[in-house]
Amino acid sequence: MPRPLVVVESPAKAKTLSKFLGDDYDVRASVGHVADLPSKGLNIDVDNGFKPTYELTDRGKTVIKELKAALKEASELYLATDEDREGEAISWHLLQYLKPKVPVKRMVFHEITKSAIDHAVNNPRDLDYGLVDAAETRRILDRLYGYEVSPVLWRRVNRGLSAGRVQSPSVRLIVERERERIAFIAADYWDIGIGTATQPKFDAKLIAVEGTRIASGKDFNDLGQHSDKVVALGETRARGLAEGLSEATFTVRSVEEKPYRSSPKAPFMTSTLQQEGGRKLRLSASQVMRVAQGLYERGFITYMRTDNVVLSNEAIQAARAAVSSEYGQNYLNAGPKQYSSKIKNAQEAHEAIRPTTPFRSPQQLSSEMNSQELALYRLVWQRTLASQMADATGVTVSVRLGANSTDRSTGELTDCEFSASGTTITFPGYRAVYVASKEETGDEAAPKEALLPALTSGDVVPVATIEPNGHTTSPPARYTEASLVKRLEELGIGRPSTWASIIQTVQDRGYVWKKGQALVPTWTAFAVIRLLEEHFDALVDYDFTASIDTDLDAIARGDRAKEAWLTRFYFGATDDGDTQPITAEAGVGDDALRGLKRLVVENLDEIDAAEINTFPLGNDPDGNLIVAKPGKYGPYVKRGEDTASVPDNLAPDELTVEKALELLALPKTDEPIGELEGYPVYAKNGRYGPYVQWGDHDNPPPGLEKPKMSSLFKTMIFERVTMDEATALLQLPRHLGDDPEDDVPIYANNGRYGPYVQKEKDYRNIDSEDQLFEITLDQALKIFSQPKVYKRGGQSMAAKGPLREFGTDPVSERAVVAKDGRFGVYVTDGETNASLGKGDRLEEVSPERAYELLAIRREAIIAKGGKKTKRKPAKKKAAAKKKAPAKKKSAAKKAAAKKKAPAKKAASKKPVITDLAATDE
Repeated sequence: MPRPLVVVESPAKAKTLSKFLGDDYDVRASVGHVADLPSKGLNIDVDNGFKPTYELTDRGKTVIKELKAALKEASELYLATDEDREGEAISWHLLQYLKPKVPVKRMVFHEITKSAIDHAVNNPRDLDYGLVDAAETRRILDRLYGYEVSPVLWRRVNRGLSAGRVQSPSVRLIVERERERIAFIAADYWDIGIGTATQPKFDAKLIAVEGTRIASGKDFNDLGQHSDKVVALGETRARGLAEGLSEATFTVRSVEEKPYRSSPKAPFMTSTLQQEGGRKLRLSASQVMRVAQGLYERGFITYMRTDNVVLSNEAIQAARAAVSSEYGQNYLNAGPKQYSSKIKNAQEAHEAIRPTTPFRSPQQLSSEMNSQELALYRLVWQRTLASQMADATGVTVSVRLGANSTDRSTGELTDCEFSASGTTITFPGYRAVYVASKEETGDEAAPKEALLPALTSGDVVPVATIEPNGHTTSPPARYTEASLVKRLEELGIGRPSTWASIIQTVQDRGYVWKKGQALVPTWTAFAVIRLLEEHFDALVDYDFTASIDTDLDAIARGDRAKEAWLTRFYFGATDDGDTQPITAEAGVGDDALRGLKRLVVENLDEIDAAEINTFPLGNDPDGNLIVAKPGKYGPYVKRGEDTASVPDNLAPDELTVEKALELLALPKTDEPIGELEGYPVYAKNGRYGPYVQWGDHDNPPPGLEKPKMSSLFKTMIFERVTMDEATALLQLPRHLGDDPEDDVPIYANNGRYGPYVQKEKDYRNIDSEDQLFEITLDQALKIFSQPKVYKRGGQSMAAKGPLREFGTDPVSERAVVAKDGRFGVYVTDGETNASLGKGDRLEEVSPERAYELLAIRREAIIAKGGKKTKRKPAKKKAAAKKKAPAKKKSAAKKAAAKKKAPAKKAASKKPVITDLAATDE
């Protein structure tokens, strides 16, 4: 019997919908876009209305074939893709290729619940061709941008580079911040802290001398200068005052009491979820979106791509009911609370991100989610409940203390004033469930409660400690993924659906690398941004980029025509055919340039490649200019004809003249120290220290795809490496023979952390580097026959129990330890295991690195569609009968097996991945 065919994007969503719709509906997945522009060539007829040429993707061919077969048995077709530009475009492409002869309905919903799906089935709409036009305009725009601008970068900077409409302004932000750090001049300043002997004790800081406020870090500008309204204490004076204060009497000059009140933040939208997920859970923006996508598709949260903070009335009532149930009526706000978005270009097409109704607590869902999903769901649940809760209230007491010090450095009597404050929370309100991070609030989000003793003016305060403290101002902090998303949102650049992919793209393209959580630009990024700023300023102008997104929104609403807009963007022509010689300063949308094509043609010959790729660092003592340059094989410094490679992990702001001189003083890595079998051997300094290299990248030794490299021994002097030493090093790894029991080869090798023997993934340290050339197979087998031994606190210990403890994982909230396993050392939180990376040495792995390894492993498990590890709350232990859910386990396994389809989605890259701007949005 014919039944409706429902098409959604992902198999996971299809599975969830099937639960609600039952067997009366055939629910299938398109697995994302089924068609796109071919990866090679422009494939846009710019002279014929910008008509694009589409083709089915390899996956799309299979999907369309299957859907056509299903359509033959269908009574009607429901297109249930996401209600946004890309979702509408997917539905439109499905129509083009399926050519259905049955009734077609557009089905939209913002949460996957029974009531929402029933409402969507009963209230279908037509395809929104405004959204389709906006999606197609965006795709054409990005192809035009990449097709015209990227080749300019190839010719003037380096092959393989790309430009993107949102990508390039994003890189500019990161480069500008690094420029600020390079120009920054640090300043030193001192203050004095005291600790009282009162009950309770409290600390106070010097804030003024002789009535003039002393300088703190915020009083200095980027050039290390401070205003005349403050006095900067130097070390000599700070120590002199501190010595004099040891004999002074401290009295209370004033006591001020103020009410404290803090209000909850708005519910999550995409940007704030990415930011808090990064800060609290240490997830990247891409990881946050992947986890959120899974939660949405399985019916746990509402649609995760939104710039709206408004909750539906139903959601507000559900949140208030949950607050009342969990915390009591007195924790509720006096009435329902709504929030409004303050971001530029907000579309507000979807509700805020919240749990689906009825709200279920994290505890109720703990057995249905892995730890990463549960951690993100908990954030959403807490934030939503907090938004409807009462303010936190309390009292803040500020005390001023005074003392006269005989400055031991000058002998002068100096009036000193100290300040202390303490906050007591009398009612936690929303803080009982959620506290925003300091970065989001711009201030201390959760002031530590500090109780001050009862003091009145004139009281003498006994002091136990007096400590002068030195400080140095810090340069502007680099962007993290979270802060970059926040800045892009403030500028109106990009959309909730694009921020995570943009940040990933700029890293994948080699423009940015991560130092901890910070985003660091490469010298290639410096060159590309300089070229764009000087010759294509509109393309990296923030207002111009934001105006394009505004125009795309106007096209989606039907307020602007797609073809006319693209004509003006590409050809720079007005309605009467005149070209507009306008630059970025002119402001809005497509009027902000003379036409992309004309802009590229006119500017290409003006670009001086040598100048674009040269960054002066300063002069050496003899007055010779030293510059930094991006190169084909990495950045390098140059002084006259003298050059030296720059280590990959050296940030631009760390490349000073002094550092450049150090690099230039090293042996010339471009000059071989000798030859081996007719191929040059070099001594080089790299990211992980000095090494020798055999062969060149464009001419490796026979049988090798790239040059062979080997780290220097710690006992070797880089400047004096001989050919004999290099030849010996290049023999490594040395094959000692095979284990007679299992025929597994055993090697001796030298690594970043010293010499070792290796059998598959089992690594054992050996005593000295000399042993690498002397150790025999029998000696190695004896080492492997012993229990693995690690040094902790200078003592050796057998590998029993945890090898190291790292603390609590921010995602699973479980203790993380390192253990020795069958395949080597790994970190675990009890539910997820992750092997150490190639460059990881157990003794030097930080807690943050351990948490990162676990996060990467969880992502890999999800991507492969494998069985998800369930969180096991401690309280479940009490219920002995809980072993019964063995059935559930097999059900979960079955469900997980079906998850292989989304893994394909994640792994199968669109044909347009080689497209010059395909990954821009």
